[in-house]
Order: sequence, then structure tokens, then C-alpha cells
Amino acid sequence: MSPTSETAQGGRRLVIVESPAKAKTIKGYLGPGYVVEASVGHIRDLPNGAAEVPDKYTGEVRRLGVDVEHDFQPIYVVNADKKAQVKKLKDLLAESDELFLATDEDREGEAIAWHLQEVLKPKVPVHRMVFHEITKDAIREAVANPRELNQRMVDAQETRRILDRLYGYEVSPVLWKKVMPKLSAGRVQSVATRLVVERERERIAFRSAEYWDLTGTFATGRAGDSSDPSTLVARLNTVDGRRVAQGRDFGANGQLKSDVLHLDEANARALAAALADSSFAVRSVESKPYRRSPYAPFRTTTLQQEASRKLGLGAKACMQVAQKLYENGFITYMRTDSTTLSDTAVAAARAQVTQLYGADYLPEKARVYAGKVKNAQEAHEAIRPSGDRFRTPAETGLTGDQFRLYELIWKRTVASQMKDATGNSVTVKIGGVAADGRDAEFTASGKTITFHGFMKAYVEGADDPNAELDDRERRLPQVAEGDALAADEITADGHATKPPARYTEASLVKELEEREIGRPSTYASIIGTILDRGYVFKKGTALVPSFLSFAVVNLLEKHFGRLVDYDFTAKMEDDLDRIARGEAQAVPWLKRFYFGPEGDAAQAGPADGDHLGGLKELVTDLGAIDAREISSFPVGEGIVLRVGRYGPYVERGEKDAEGHQRADVPDDLAPDELTVAYAEELFAKPSGEFQLGKDPVSGNEIVAKDGRYGPYVTEILPEGTPKTGKNAVKARTASLFKSMSLDTVTLDDALKLMSLPRVVGTDAEGVEITAQNGRYGPYLKKGTDSRSLETEDQLFTITLDEALAIYAQPKQRGRAAAKPPLKELGTDPVSERPVVVKDGRFGPYVTDGETNATLRRDDDVETITPERGYELLAEKRAKGPAKKTAKKAVKKAPAKKATATKATATKTAAAKKTAAKKTTATAATAAKKTTAAKKTAAKKTAATPPADA
Repeated sequence: MSPTSETAQGGRRLVIVESPAKAKTIKGYLGPGYVVEASVGHIRDLPNGAAEVPDKYTGEVRRLGVDVEHDFQPIYVVNADKKAQVKKLKDLLAESDELFLATDEDREGEAIAWHLQEVLKPKVPVHRMVFHEITKDAIREAVANPRELNQRMVDAQETRRILDRLYGYEVSPVLWKKVMPKLSAGRVQSVATRLVVERERERIAFRSAEYWDLTGTFATGRAGDSSDPSTLVARLNTVDGRRVAQGRDFGANGQLKSDVLHLDEANARALAAALADSSFAVRSVESKPYRRSPYAPFRTTTLQQEASRKLGLGAKACMQVAQKLYENGFITYMRTDSTTLSDTAVAAARAQVTQLYGADYLPEKARVYAGKVKNAQEAHEAIRPSGDRFRTPAETGLTGDQFRLYELIWKRTVASQMKDATGNSVTVKIGGVAADGRDAEFTASGKTITFHGFMKAYVEGADDPNAELDDRERRLPQVAEGDALAADEITADGHATKPPARYTEASLVKELEEREIGRPSTYASIIGTILDRGYVFKKGTALVPSFLSFAVVNLLEKHFGRLVDYDFTAKMEDDLDRIARGEAQAVPWLKRFYFGPEGDAAQAGPADGDHLGGLKELVTDLGAIDAREISSFPVGEGIVLRVGRYGPYVERGEKDAEGHQRADVPDDLAPDELTVAYAEELFAKPSGEFQLGKDPVSGNEIVAKDGRYGPYVTEILPEGTPKTGKNAVKARTASLFKSMSLDTVTLDDALKLMSLPRVVGTDAEGVEITAQNGRYGPYLKKGTDSRSLETEDQLFTITLDEALAIYAQPKQRGRAAAKPPLKELGTDPVSERPVVVKDGRFGPYVTDGETNATLRRDDDVETITPERGYELLAEKRAKGPAKKTAKKAVKKAPAKKATATKATATKTAAAKKTAAKKTTATAATAAKKTTAAKKTAAKKTAATPPADA
């Protein structure tokens, strides 16, 4: 079968894909006999709540959405926001002669195709159409060679979905009862959170150690050049044959782990002085050949890591950009565990190596990369440029993040088929005797690259910003053993050991993959989930656990230890993969996991099930869980950090006891920064409720409080005052001025603040002018005309004449004089424009003049790094101009509705005439009715796999 207009004339073929963007690209490659429509992700799933479950189901089935008593039968429902799209697909199918299910070629895509078949119930031939790149040839090949649905892949995805539902729906309620409402637990997200928490625990327990060494600058005594420098810098290695301590010699407790010489400042400076007039000579020169092979082509996780290091893109933003590149035909499928390249791709890469770099850079044989990922889906290729001839970045016409990510993928793919880089590494040892008789030996290391090979095209980044990249050369002077050297300078250098670095998105992805936890294709959504849940927040690019996550992980470790055990989670992943390969059965395995070892668990498969057992029993007996204990963490000197329902706080002493102290802890405080001294500062700050006195008019008590949005004053209404209904009375409330504080505000200040808005007077036409304090600062209001005031004090001092003078000036459209930036961050690597932090109507934001991105709750103007600023801008660009489109759709909705209604009436009338007219009207009605729904759904649901529960 070929997708040409000639062969398509015999009938109409419906092709269903996941996303509208993918549909648009594919439609251009098929003839007029093909209709391409999007399902817009999953159309059917487990219910989100009991309200969505059909009435015939009761009890546990209604709560879980899974019938655990009858072989874990899932209850599927069509998503509420997909019903209109399902109707449209059914209408299109009714007019089609064949159905092609063209969803992605992975477990998630296979499941979407199966659900489409189950819901649409086609009575025409059904074909499974698969491809891993969207090019004309690939699409036509896929249409001409369809296959059947792979039921084994569908069952594997279903088993994962059921497992994640049971885990999430059984464990999450425990967190609601014992920690805080609306929390969630998940098979992978909870383990990922534990990793971040454990790293913070290591930082809290860490004790820094100070150590010193010497750095010497030695001269050869001859004029140097770029190939033969005249000096070299070497670091002290041994004193009297004993190695000098470096950072790696100290443990996390600050103590030495090995028998080395620990120099303090006094000894280091004394040794430097004793070596000042010493003679030095080269004691040895050791040269070794250097060879570095190319990196494998990208798979999902390595792409996310490099996009983070080189482009500042988070995992989620990276996958959003990659999805656009794939759907528009620029790259192959972006969710893959494979590093394999097809023969066509290898030929294309080798052709570009010769064309761009010359035959000298092309190895004799094509390079083959074996998959390193366990259970990799080898049917997929690595992520590479699409087609049998790779477009160079300049030929794509792409811009911004799409251009940068494509360029990264293109470079990596081409480099993977180039020759090794070769050179030499050299170690030089220099010795001398100090004035006090001690023998000191310095060491210098160098590297020269004689043939750059693949490095001409691509060099991999590093998670450690201080790490040296592969293509960095360190040239040393050409010296030989016995050569005399003069010490130009010898300095004593102090160092301190540092705590282990926090995870970044890139390093967490790497850690999860190395531990074989979860599937690489879901890591972006997992990281997004733990950020959205408030378990983790960002400081720069670092992932910092919240105090809330400490409480959650504490509970899970103590009472559900197996569920967050790294080896157990990896073993579960192995089990799920064995089920996918047909080596184990899903239902017996689920029974063992949920009910424990009772029953026929042995049927789960060979050597399987011993590590499982009894989720249901674990979540049933909660009496042993002490909610206060699992949410309490000692700080020191009797101070305890507690995680309460309204946030973290520090406490000393028992409530209502003498000397009891309590203070709220900022949500964005990193746990390793909470020291006894900081807690004392929090205790010393004014907090709680300050009684200011009674309002002489109403008699109500006036108090000052520190609220979520800052300090404010309010009145306490008498008991019995109606708060709802027609007669409801609302307490007067006003925010403090920036110049005020809780411990200095007075009753008079409060009454003045609550008297706002103040009537300034009326203009010549009798229109009232008022002074008001709004969300964006103080302003005047006359009818619908508002004018900003310069200071808050003007709210009480401005006169009518001054107000009229302001209104006499022409109204400033847009902004007044531009405010100076709060901070300058540098040049954005995408737009190549200067990035600054500004203060806007909705708070501080970063901008490069083209794109604006509001700072998140966890970002601070003072501490935000350039990398974090670039990342925020990259995420904003990746989202695209979605909001503007949504507004247009909302405005046009009534018109569309009216049109649809009119079309329906037309259809009804036409139905009385002829069947042919009825068909036409039906098609028109369906198209108009679903237009708005289609646009909205396209934005609400990305065609990406959901995170686990």
C-alpha cells in the first residue's frame, strides 16, 4: 500500500496520531485520500476520583479505580476533556474505510493505540503504523508496511499503570493523615525525593577541614613560545617522601582518612620561606600516549544532561523543545534508551564528516555503539537528525532553543562517527631541598592534543563547573631529567573541604539511570512532579529539598522502608521488564506486591516475588506512626525543627510551658542552613499577633500580623458576626507600608491604613478623586482613570490641587521612566542579549529584552545566578505563546457556540430532505463544535507519558 493520491482514490483512510503538531506535519506527506487527526494524548485512563467511576462499582474498586479482588482489572473512563475529541474521531471513522493508528512506537504509544481501538470500536480494517522519524520517506514506508498491535507492550504499560495507581492511592493517604493534606507518593518520585534528601543530610552532617599546600612557579631560563612555555606551575606533592594532604584525604567528618602530611597555615608558610632560596631540578619526566574516543549518540537521559550543562535547559524544557523538533520532522523520536544508529544514519554522518572535516577525520570502519542501558528498547534509534541526509543547523531555519538543541544533537551525531583524538599526557616532578633540610617535591601535569579528531565537532560538558573539559590542553615546557629550574615564586595556599554538591537536574537524571530506578523516558516528568509538589525547589540549578520532603522521606523510610529502598525499586523495574518480555505474568506478580506472599505467587515467574509482599497490610496498620515524631528534627541546644500543616517552624520547650519559643521558618531556607544561631535569630524576630488597641469608633480590637503576603493590620470582629450571606461583614484589613514593621506599627498607623481609600476631593465636573493603595503600589483614581503616586506617604498627604495637577498632565501610556535593573546577569547564550533582573507589576523577573520570565517562589534577586536566569528564559521560550492563543479562543467561544448551534439546526432541517445533505451537515457540525475543544485540549494535554502517581 502506498500513500499516493492514486491508491487513495479507492477509499478514505483515517490516520490518528497523538498531537496536532505531529498531525499537521504528517498530513503534508500523505495524499488527499488520507485524513490525519490527533487524539491529543491519552483519551482514556484510570479515573481521577470516585466521581468518575461508573455507578455499578462500589467500595475499594471505586476508590482505587482497580478491582484488586478480580485479577486487578482496571476501570477505564474516557477523560472528561477528551469526550468531544472522541466524538470527532468516531464521526471521522464512520466516514473512513481504513484506520491507521500512528502513535509513538513505545509502550505509552502502543497503549494509546490500544485505547483508541477499544473506544472507537472500528468496523473497518485497523493497522498499526510505526515510525521513529517524521520524514516523507519514513511516513510512506510506515503506511506501506503496517503491523498489528503489540499486545505484550500494551500489557506491560497497563501493569506499570496499575502498580503506580496502587502505590500512589494507598501510600498518599498515609501522608495526608500523618504529615499534611494533598501530598503524594509515587514509585519513582518518592525514591528520587529520597536521593535529594539524603544528599542534604550528608551536607548537614559534613564538617569542613582546612589544609594548606604550596604552589611553585618555575622558570626554564629560556625564552618561550606557545609550543614551549618558559615557565610551569607545579603543586607540592611530597615532603621528605611523605605525601601532602589534599581534599580527597579527608572524610565527611573533617578527619584524615589516610597517613599523609597535614600542613596547617603556619607550617606551610614556614616551608615556603625555607624554599625561597633553594635550587630546584627536574627529577623525572613521564610521558604517556593520550587517546579519547567519541561519545555515543544521544539517548534521552544523555540529551537531558548535556542540554542542562551546555544550554541551561531543565529536563522538562529539554523534552518540550525536543518534542517540537521531532513533530516537525527535524530529529528522530526523542524518548529512547538506545545509542544505535541505522545504516542510513551512519552513512549520512560519515558523509558529513568527509564533507565538513575531510577524509583524515573519517575512520575506516563505521563506529557501532552497544546499548549500555539495561532492557533498552533497541527497536528505537538514538536521537539524531532525521532523514538520509542530515541538514546542518544553518539549513534548518530554526531559531532560539530549537536551533541550539538541534545543533547539539547534530554535532554529537556527526562526532560519533569521527576518529579518536590523540596526543600525549606528561607528568613532571621537580625537587629541591629547603633551608631547614627538608626535601620538597612538586608535580606538574600537562596534556597536548596532536590530533583533535572528533573534538573538532563536539566536546561533552561536565556537571562540575571546575572540571576540565576533554579538549583543554595544558602545555608544559620541554624539559628533561636533571634540568635546573629557578623558582620565580612559591606561595602558601589555604583550602577547605566542601560538602558534597547538591544534585542538579542533570546529575539526578544520571544518578537515577545508574541505579536503574524508573524508566529514562519518565525522568523529566518525575523531576517536574517533585518540584511541583514542593518536595524540592531550585537555588540556581541546584535541587534543594524542602523541610516537608524531610518529613515525608522520614515517614516512608521508617514505616515503608522497602518501598523507597533503591535496590527494591530497581528490582521492581527488572520485574516489570520481564513481564514486558513475557518471562513473568502480571496478575500473580501484582497479587504478591499488593496482598503479600499468600496464594499462587509462585506463578509470577522464576525466582520472582521474594522481595515483594503486602502493600495492603503496610497501609492498614497506622497506629505505630507518630505524626509528631516523624515531622520533628533536632537542631541543637533544645531547639527542634517541626513540619506543621501550615509550614516548617522551630520550637524550644513545650507548648504553654514557661520559656516556650516558636518561630516560623522561611519556606525557601535550605535545610543545611538551619543552624542553632539562625534559629536564635528567628526566635528574636517579632512574630505572632501584636495587639495594638481598640478602635475608638467600633470598639473592635486592632491587631498586626505577619501573613503569607507580608505584614498587615486587621480588626477582630465580635463573636457571632455573620461572615457569609447577605449580611456578611468583612473585617477591615490593610498591608503595612514598606517603611513600617510589626514591632513599630502603632494603633494610629493601623487606623490610618484601614481608612484607605481616602477621598481627596472632586474635580470641576464633580467626579470624586480617591487615593488608594493597590497591589502595584499607591495611586489616584478618578472614575476609570488611574494615576500612580510616587510614595506611599502621599496617600495621606496629597491635596486636591496636587491631584488635579497630576490629572492635568497627559496620561502616560505604558510605563513611565524605566526603572533601573535590580541586577545584571550577563549575556544570554540563545538571544545573545544582555539579561537583567527587573522589578515588574507581578514581582521581579528576568528579561533579555525579548522574553520575560517571572522569578519563582524559591528564586531570590540577591542570589540568583546567571545560569538560573538563562534557564528561566529557556523554559519560558519552550512553552511558546500559549497564553495569547488561549485568550483568543475564550473571546471567540460564544461566537463559535452560536455558529455550532446554527449549524446543528441546519443539519436537523437537512436531515428531513436527503441523507446526503445530512452527512454533509454532520461533518460541518462536528468540525465547528470541536474546534474550540481541540485548541484547548491541545494546550492542556501534552503528548508525553504521565509521571507515576
